[in-house]
Amino acid sequence: MSSETETVRQGVVAGAAGGLAEIAWVALYAGITGENATILAQGVTSAAGVNALLPSSAVMLGIIIHMSLAVMVGLLLAFAWRELREQWPSLRSPYLFALSALAGIWVVNFFIVLPIVSPAFVHMLPYPVSLISKLLFGAAGAAALQCQTAPSFDRSPPCFLCKPRRPSHR
Repeated sequence: MSSETETVRQGVVAGAAGGLAEIAWVALYAGITGENATILAQGVTSAAGVNALLPSSAVMLGIIIHMSLAVMVGLLLAFAWRELREQWPSLRSPYLFALSALAGIWVVNFFIVLPIVSPAFVHMLPYPVSLISKLLFGAAGAAALQCQTAPSFDRSPPCFLCKPRRPSHR
């Protein structure tokens, strides 16, 4: 399998893990506070400007849009992580990189893009809740990248998603 194909696979997995972590967090927050999580999914559809496509399925469309964007972010993370590791082979953990990247994405989204594109969306969740959502994406995406990119001889502890690695007998 080519390096690019492998990086695409890693990015899709990292993005899906991050997107699902955000959905789980918002569902948990909604369950604890009594908020309606479907309103946020409808807000994604509205912010994307595609309400008219399937007005009766705005929630499902919002989830599809969210996961599509999550996979795109995962792809960006995977390719950037690959480049960083090529420049600095001693890098072992993608956590600081992924958490920093997702915090930056949150700042750009909530203070620049969304106030212009969909001001109402900015206030659907409190800032700390939406920031935690992005940081959870970063943590889940980093865990997925680490599981997929750590060499088998790496003796660092596996992430909670990975199977324990056995040391090679060289």
